[in-house]
Amino acid sequence: MSRKAVTLAITGASGAVYGLRLLECLIQSGRPVYLMVSPPAQVVIATETDLDLPGTPAAMQGFLSERFGAAPDQLQVFGREQWMAPVASGSAAPDSMVVCPCSTGTLSAIATGASNNLIERAADVVLKERRRLVLVPREAPLSAIHLEHMLNLSRLGVTIMPAAPGFYHHPKSIEDLVDFVVGRVLDHIDVEHALVPRWGYRGKPG
Repeated sequence: MSRKAVTLAITGASGAVYGLRLLECLIQSGRPVYLMVSPPAQVVIATETDLDLPGTPAAMQGFLSERFGAAPDQLQVFGREQWMAPVASGSAAPDSMVVCPCSTGTLSAIATGASNNLIERAADVVLKERRRLVLVPREAPLSAIHLEHMLNLSRLGVTIMPAAPGFYHHPKSIEDLVDFVVGRVLDHIDVEHALVPRWGYRGKPG
C-alpha cells in the first residue's frame, strides 16, 4: 500500500469507543494501520462495548479486519512484546501515531521514555524520529503529575487532545459526540473525513 501508515494504540482508560471508532475510520480511509491493544484495554473494551476481542494478535487482526472491512494486509496487530514489529524501530517509523484513549499510566511512561512494552517503545520511536504523536487522555480530574507530563510532552511537539467533545454541532447521540473527538484526531494526522460539520458551516460536509 502506498499511503503512509498510522500506528494506533488503545490503552486501558475509559473511552474505548473512541479508539475503536478511530480504527474504523482509518481503515475506511484506506490507510495502513499498525494496531496495539494493551491487556487493560481489552478489559475495558469488554466492559464498555459488546465486543469480545480474541486474545492473540493474529486472531484479533482477523476479527477486526472482518468487522471493519479492512483490505488484505491493511491492518496489522502487534503484541506488547513483539519487538520485531516495524513500529519498534526508527528505520520503519510510521508517519504518525495516536494513543486513543491514552491512560495516565501510558502518558507517564511516554513522558519518561520508559519503553517497557511495544506501545511505549513505538511512542518513543515516533518522538525521537520527530514524527506526529497524538495522545487522547480520558481522565478527570487531572493531578499535577498528569498535567506536568502533558506539558513536558507538549513542549516536545506532542499533541495532547483530551476526549472532550464540543456541542456546537448539536449532537443527537453518543455516536455524534464520539465522532467529534475522532474527527479532531483525524484532522491532526491529515486524514480526510466527513464526520462532523466545520465551524461556520451547516450540516455534515459531503
